[in-house]
Formats: sequence, C-alpha cells, structure tokens
Amino acid sequence: MMFRQASRLLAGSVRLSRRPFSTATEVPAATTTHTDSGFMESWTKVIPNIDPPKTPSHFMNPRPATPSSIPSKITVNFVLPYASELSTKEVDMVIIPATTGQMGVLPGHVPTIAELKPGILSVHEGNDVTKYFLSSGFAFIHANSVADVIAVEAVPVDYIDPSLVQKGLTDFTQKLSSATTELDKAEAQIGVDIHSALNAALSG
Repeated sequence: MMFRQASRLLAGSVRLSRRPFSTATEVPAATTTHTDSGFMESWTKVIPNIDPPKTPSHFMNPRPATPSSIPSKITVNFVLPYASELSTKEVDMVIIPATTGQMGVLPGHVPTIAELKPGILSVHEGNDVTKYFLSSGFAFIHANSVADVIAVEAVPVDYIDPSLVQKGLTDFTQKLSSATTELDKAEAQIGVDIHSALNAALSG
C-alpha cells in the first residue's frame, strides 16, 4: 500500500514518458540446468506425455565466483518494474539512499542488503555522475562486486519539475495538518516525505 502510494506521488511530480517493457535484459538460459531429479522422476511416472514445467533455475546463470582480488570496477544492475535502466554496467562507484543513510558502494564492498528510502542514486563513472531519484526499493551488494538495485519507481533528476515539487510539498503539508484519520495522516506523511526528498535532490 505504502509503495503504491509512493509510486503515484512520484509519478505526479515528474514529466516522464513511460517506455515499453524491455526484454533486452532477460536472463539467458543457463547452459547447464540444475533440476531436481526426484521431481523429474515423479513427474515422468505420473504424466509421461507432458514435458515437466520449467523452474526459475532453468533460466538463470549462476553468479560469477568471488574473485581472489578486488576488481577495479563494480558491476551495477538497476531495474524498475517496467524497464531496465542499467544492465551489467561497470562503474567506479554507486551511492544509494539507504534507510540508514547514504551508502557508497565501491568494488570489494562487503555483501549487504539495504532497504532504500526516497532519495538520490548516484552512478559514478570516471568524471561523469548520473543521478536518479528513487521512491523506494532494495539494493543487494554481492561479494563478487555486483550491485543489484531494484526500485519501485525512479526517474533521472533532470526530469523532475521543481514547480510541481513545490506545489506537491505545499499540498501534502496542508493535508497532513488537516488529516483526521490514521490513513489520511499516513498518506499525507508519505507525500510530505517524498516531496521533501525531491526538493532536497533538486537543491543538493
């Protein structure tokens, strides 16, 4: 419920044309599939004329082994429910808006799972920095210097309309002060939090 509210609020404060779902980053089929032999035998005995169903392991390649030395780059996958923003992109560093604070991730980072809060995801590649505003989500940092960032909603910072952010912040602040039910208060607080973070992103 809260994630859906956050997505709607973020979508109202940005001018963004939705892109169609991309299949370019579908995980290729693994060359060696790992199947449960017991299940396969049981399936063949019960339904010998129908091929057994495929499981997620049929479509996944195992993660590369953890290297013996720290690589010079970190590989980033950044995905949304409707698109893939970055796929196996090698960069110098990413800074993610974790609920515990801004977290810089470099090659060799300790394996971590972090919940994301509304804020800026910065992708550093040499002297180039690309910034996205995220509503919420999770980041998974793996031992092999791969970072998977999954966001509910995200837009490049350049797409944010400052006037809509200010209007949204004013509107939700007023709604919060006049809210009478717990649901109204929670929805208004989400709006205030997201628009405050949007405002900070634009001024920072």
